[in-house]
Amino acid sequence: MEGVSSVDDSLMQEEVLEGLSKPQKRLPSKFFYDERGSDLFEQITLLDEYYLTDCEKEILQNDISEIADCIGLGVMLIELGSGSSYKTRFLLEELSGLSTYIPVDISEEFLLKTVNGLRLEYPKISIIPVFADYTSHFELPISGSNNQKQVVFFPGSTIGNFNPTEAKAFLKNIAEITGKDSEMLIGVDLKKDVEVLEAAYNDPQGITARFNKNMLMHINDELDANFDIELFDHHAFYNQEAGRIEMHLVSSQKQTVTISNQKIRFEKGESIHTENSYKYSLQEFEELVGGRYSVEKVWTDERDYFSLQYLVKK
Repeated sequence: MEGVSSVDDSLMQEEVLEGLSKPQKRLPSKFFYDERGSDLFEQITLLDEYYLTDCEKEILQNDISEIADCIGLGVMLIELGSGSSYKTRFLLEELSGLSTYIPVDISEEFLLKTVNGLRLEYPKISIIPVFADYTSHFELPISGSNNQKQVVFFPGSTIGNFNPTEAKAFLKNIAEITGKDSEMLIGVDLKKDVEVLEAAYNDPQGITARFNKNMLMHINDELDANFDIELFDHHAFYNQEAGRIEMHLVSSQKQTVTISNQKIRFEKGESIHTENSYKYSLQEFEELVGGRYSVEKVWTDERDYFSLQYLVKK
């Protein structure tokens, strides 16, 4: 079985044109992730400035036994936005009796490459990829392990890409897709000095800028658009009032872009808002999830930059 696909390409044009028609133009961050974008994001995770990866790796290395004890024996592991599944290997190595691993990702080609490698490394685990936009409803594959407890692994800080209202709706959706006793291991980026935050999204190598601009290239490829990425500049900053990093693409001149035969006009200095990354205190995140989950356990790195949190349904 090569995988299960539930990506609806027909929605992309509608979402893009709707987002670019708003007074503050915006695009969903999921459109970063074609194969090229997924590869660029993997490069970002290796940057010194991008502290999140090292902090999460530190937690997984230092606390993996305790994390595995929380998860328990013989579970079905479901990872959202699995990418290269690098961090998942800590769990695949440690979890006893794990029979099924279901990585979910929107980038089909990238995910298949990852899965092919994992099947060679872990031949005793049934690995069933699901090609889906996990921010929408998707179906889990039928498996003989469906009677097992399901544990959702949502690493990184992707929950921060949703505003608080969206995050609550997302958690509700995942709770409905998974079993009634499912649990979640989730990565949550914590509030810290502005200088540290902004440096993580403005690396001097320009990889984050290329990642941001790749969204326009992806739209060009899929929707017969003619964005000139050289006419857009990467801009990322911390919005103190909202508690979030914002990423934008700023038009360097007045221009008109054609997307599926529709014209979108930009003024010089006008931006497309491409991503938010909310940062939370531990109390703020506990309040955010409180309608659906309770926080069972929290692990942080030595500097308290990042957290892994174990959530159980109420």
